[in-house]
Amino acid sequence: MGALSDIKVLDLSRVLAGPWATQLLADLGAEVIKVERPGTGDDTRHWGPPWLKDANGAATDTAAYYLCTNRNKRSLTVDFTQPEGQAIVRRLAQDADVVVENFKVGGLAPYGLDYASLRAINPRLIYCSITGFGQDGPYAARAGYDFLIQGMGGLMSLTGRADGEEGAGPQKVGVALTDILTGLYATVGILAALHHRERIGEGQHIDLALLDVQVACLANQALNYLVSGVAPKRMGNAHPNIVPYQDFPTADGDMILAIGNDAQFARFCSIAGHPEWATDARFATNAARVDHRDVLIPLIRQATVTKTTDEWIARLEAAKVPCGPINDLARVFADPQVVHRRLRLDLERPEGGTVPQVANPLKLSTTPVDYRRAPPALGADTDAILAELGYDSERITRLRAAGVI
Repeated sequence: MGALSDIKVLDLSRVLAGPWATQLLADLGAEVIKVERPGTGDDTRHWGPPWLKDANGAATDTAAYYLCTNRNKRSLTVDFTQPEGQAIVRRLAQDADVVVENFKVGGLAPYGLDYASLRAINPRLIYCSITGFGQDGPYAARAGYDFLIQGMGGLMSLTGRADGEEGAGPQKVGVALTDILTGLYATVGILAALHHRERIGEGQHIDLALLDVQVACLANQALNYLVSGVAPKRMGNAHPNIVPYQDFPTADGDMILAIGNDAQFARFCSIAGHPEWATDARFATNAARVDHRDVLIPLIRQATVTKTTDEWIARLEAAKVPCGPINDLARVFADPQVVHRRLRLDLERPEGGTVPQVANPLKLSTTPVDYRRAPPALGADTDAILAELGYDSERITRLRAAGVI
């Protein structure tokens, strides 16, 4: 029994931020019904290639993107622009604990599926709205996308090579990090609201904006600016507050040094053949190294190119100096630690064959994550869910003929 096995979630979201939250809730045991448009479904089903292969090795029409965030869910196709479709969603919301949606502000009100309408039939409902800019403010009506928010929220001003270097300029992060962080914040907010409901007996509305999340997650860089009044600049892989904490060239590639204190730096200097660096007043403390990084970093680079990445890592790890390689994803999933932690798994599909997945990183000792269902085919559970609501086969057939489901 999962920790959330008594929770029912109605997932009206699509793409990434909302589905990331609902998949996490589903991994923890919640029953999640994913409501999709008949015929097309979640946009990400079509964001390929690459495409999932069936049991015979032939490409299906399901994109890998969709598979990353929709396991452990049931798929119900409903056109809620039609009154009978709205009635189905309201029936589900009446018994749900949580609704997650990411429509534009006010987008669900014409269908009677907004928070005020659903709260009237289920006061205990927790309703999480995810938008680009929130439910109010001058940008509330705008559509928000991860790439756009990474730029507006400051992340791209911090990511990329420093001005003046070859290839300089703003860069987005290589995954839709703002969407994923928003999904995690949504999960935290939902769990907090569930806890509040246990004490008070009432649900509530959660207003979550991608821009708010992006600004909140600027973390130390935000405080660097707020404390100093100086906007941080792009520094490539260097760290604004710690030195050396970046990539360095080796004889056969590159490696990362992540030296967090003076003792680690002294051990590195000894292994690098330059123990004098550790006692040099310019480098002896982290604050001094930050002030003199322009001198120190070229010296370290001259030293690191003398050995291969594997040679450096073997020697530095033995001395407990934090370091590591820069892996591509093939090496990531072949890494002994990743293999040991079982971060890649395969789920059986009802249609035949399997679908690869990346495991949930939560390791709960009493209520472990349960992988019950592969990401569902579009509308795979429509008939079963409607039957549970009391719809007979004749009515289901009529709804399908009318394009409601």
